[in-house]
Amino acid sequence: MTSTAIDWYKANYQYLMTSVNRVYRHLECYISQKQNQTTDPNPNLPPPETPNSAIPFALDILCTQFGLSACDRDILLLCVGMELDPDFPSLCRQASGDSQINYPTLSLALSVLPNISLSVLGRQSPLQYWQLIEIAPGVTLTQSPLRIDSRILCYLLGEPSIDAQLDERVKPLDLGLTGELALPPSHQQIAQIIASAWSESTLTSKLPIIELSGSDLTTKRRIAAEATTLFGCSIRRMSATVLPSESTQLHQLRRLWEREAILTNCVLFLECDSLNMGDTLGVSLISQFIAEISTPVILSSQQRLPVTERSLTTYDIPKLTPQEQRSLFFTYLADKGSELNGEVNRLIAQFNLSQSAIHSVCTQAIHQVNRNDHTNLGTTLWNTSRHQARPRLDALAQRIETPMTWDDLILPESQLKTLKEIVAHTRQRAKVYQDWGMGGKQSRGLGLTALFYGQSGTGKTTAAEIIAKELHLDLYRIDLSAVVSKYIGETEKNLAQIFDAAEVGGVVLLFDEADSLFAKRGQVKDARDRYANQEVSYLLQRLENYQGLAILTTNLRDSIDSAFERRLRFVLEFPFPDAIQREQIWRRVFPKSTPTRRLNFEKLARLAVSGGSIHNIALAAAFLAAEASEPVGMKHLLAAAQTEGIKMQNELQRLTLLKSLFLTLPRS
Repeated sequence: MTSTAIDWYKANYQYLMTSVNRVYRHLECYISQKQNQTTDPNPNLPPPETPNSAIPFALDILCTQFGLSACDRDILLLCVGMELDPDFPSLCRQASGDSQINYPTLSLALSVLPNISLSVLGRQSPLQYWQLIEIAPGVTLTQSPLRIDSRILCYLLGEPSIDAQLDERVKPLDLGLTGELALPPSHQQIAQIIASAWSESTLTSKLPIIELSGSDLTTKRRIAAEATTLFGCSIRRMSATVLPSESTQLHQLRRLWEREAILTNCVLFLECDSLNMGDTLGVSLISQFIAEISTPVILSSQQRLPVTERSLTTYDIPKLTPQEQRSLFFTYLADKGSELNGEVNRLIAQFNLSQSAIHSVCTQAIHQVNRNDHTNLGTTLWNTSRHQARPRLDALAQRIETPMTWDDLILPESQLKTLKEIVAHTRQRAKVYQDWGMGGKQSRGLGLTALFYGQSGTGKTTAAEIIAKELHLDLYRIDLSAVVSKYIGETEKNLAQIFDAAEVGGVVLLFDEADSLFAKRGQVKDARDRYANQEVSYLLQRLENYQGLAILTTNLRDSIDSAFERRLRFVLEFPFPDAIQREQIWRRVFPKSTPTRRLNFEKLARLAVSGGSIHNIALAAAFLAAEASEPVGMKHLLAAAQTEGIKMQNELQRLTLLKSLFLTLPRS
């Protein structure tokens, strides 16, 4: 605490106690009058002299902010005296004439204090409306004990405090917006517009409720914090999930927050980002909370809230422009940026990072390079960006890593060529769209969507894994069982979460067995059909706007909605492997460390199964051989093939016909 703050603290306490002493003298005079002495019961005592201070004292600020009359002020000071002066209980007992009443009451205030007004009895009086004092239960209202609210007492003393009900829900919001973390121009402009809108509204009406809509909560917090700084306020945050569902409690919470906002000149940042738009109760609670609120509020939402009770001024928060991202990278890299040659453009094209993420990426990369002179800054930035942007989709998607390479993918040459074209399209999009201007003015359709179709086990998922590895990107396989929900609006919410996170991280999205989600829209016969069609339409929209690589795999191409096919840049069939390809797969299926004996790969290739089935048979045979403490031989593969055939069902007859071939082979 600075010397100026200490001086104010002491002077504020002195001023408060001088004001309390004035009420003390009114009590003494009243007691003297009751004892048949000549003292005037309501002496004309001058108000306490205000010490010289550049900063107003808490008592005067409180009276001004809440519109307290002289009567209200004296009643409040009566309660302050009860807390701070040990002689007050005795004075109250003498003034009331009742040995049991050693505390302030409204009856005592009406009798003792000058210029008293009966309006203090009403619930709309400032003392009661703002809960500056507490009236304990009693036989009558006027005989009930009065007590100052603990938060108000702390405020008058200059002590930091917050109401217990708010302390559980309201948290500080301090993001350090100065220096190199100042907002980029597009976000700074929104903050300035909000501050200006508030400044203009204070002259005429209540401040408008501001809504910041977008996927990045940190960015919205930073914009809100900057707007309140420009407006000359502080800011605190609260999650909408902690709003009480009972209307009386919700009303009480709103009143307490309004009081806190007035005391501390504070704006509330209400975070509604986890709210499902289909949650009517949640939306209703938010609507009720802000309906009559008179202090400034900023709402944060993923999508625009369907609030009708109070109009909202909504700002859709844009992603940083490529120019802003580039500027931030070079700002945070400082002199290290001169080492890069086009790497920043590749980063911007692949990852859509927020300001705080770019700052973190550059800080980590520089630290790694400084620790190891042989570390390449460009590679380090890429890997750090990849980890920084890695979406948290554990509930809806699975991140897949693979040790496989192009050599492990056995496909016809034309298919391999197409897969490598997909890699080239993804890798070179910064050059083509930005440097060469082929992106034009379009914002949609700049991503890349590919459809892989063919029988199960023909390498569709493996190809997606290898593509992601070649691009040095994360591959996320979408868990459709977790995405698709029977509850209205929940599927769209899950899809929004996936695409929003993926757009930041530049990941490769894999919709395995996509026909269950991308199926053709049907004729609407009931409400479920209508919502199912809406889900497909929403997926179409998000897929078209997605800037990254999305891969769809299916065994049944004809089941995919035709509207999706029009948006596919690549459609690639994965054919069933012929005998030559199957032999290549058999020769590579066993690692060098696996012991084998006299395997006849030419004979094995006659087994008409897919690459996935070959892997299953080889693995099962390895377990059989290990159990027998033998190298993997043909007899183990025969037994494993029979088991795999039973599992396949539709290919069981073909496997049975080939059984005679295996029976002629050596058993050891």
